[in-house]
Amino acid sequence: MNSDVMPSRVKMEANLLKQLVEEVKETVAMGVETPKNLKPSSFGVVDLWNIQKTGRYATHLLRRRAV
Repeated sequence: MNSDVMPSRVKMEANLLKQLVEEVKETVAMGVETPKNLKPSSFGVVDLWNIQKTGRYATHLLRRRAV
């Protein structure tokens, strides 16, 4: 079996490393209006149960097809 051994650290130039880790100043968007009448979405136990049920059903179909 062939395997290539690679060094665990990447070698790069100091100025390139400095550019990669340099702090970037960010600004907040101004003048953007958000809708006021949005209701917060509710995610309840029933929704989670439906997701799990669908996943179990899909898994059952895949196992049945493989046989």
